[in-house]
Amino acid sequence: MKKMNSTLAPDATQSHKRIEEAYTSEKPRFVARLLAAGRTLEEAEDLVHDVYAETIENMQLVTNIINLPAWINTLFTRRVIDAWRHERTRDRLGEVDVAEEILQEIIADVGLDPQDAYIRESLADAINDAIRALPIEQRQVIEAQVFGDMSFREIAESTGVSIDTLTARKRYAVRNLSRALRQWIEE
Repeated sequence: MKKMNSTLAPDATQSHKRIEEAYTSEKPRFVARLLAAGRTLEEAEDLVHDVYAETIENMQLVTNIINLPAWINTLFTRRVIDAWRHERTRDRLGEVDVAEEILQEIIADVGLDPQDAYIRESLADAINDAIRALPIEQRQVIEAQVFGDMSFREIAESTGVSIDTLTARKRYAVRNLSRALRQWIEE
């Protein structure tokens, strides 16, 4: 691919306009691909927005890209493959996403009344103890996401640790916290 001469390269406004045009033209196709692959509309739109956010973050590269939609398509394809690999790994490990309502049902089925102040306090203490007992790397990911409301991307940018490593650390942390909660329930 031939790079454009920097004196002829479009400025930031032109780059931003090129990204907007690519977004407008390519978004329906990307969303349709994800819907056909069994994703929800929300998941599809989130993935598309993530790809375009990454493109905007790399705006300085856009000026040198001749076929911007093709470049964005490559990013998109990589993201889809990464999401698929992540899901496959989670499935192999037996992980599932549990909605808040399901957690409430589980707690109720165990015979715990989440409204009971004593149980809530004891549960909070048990969870805090379990978090403090986690290895530092796992604890940092949990604290950043739960208490800091940070995404994996934000944590990766602030720590320099890859997103894959961070997701693995969170997976181990959740597994350890689950074990601790089961022990607390059994006691």
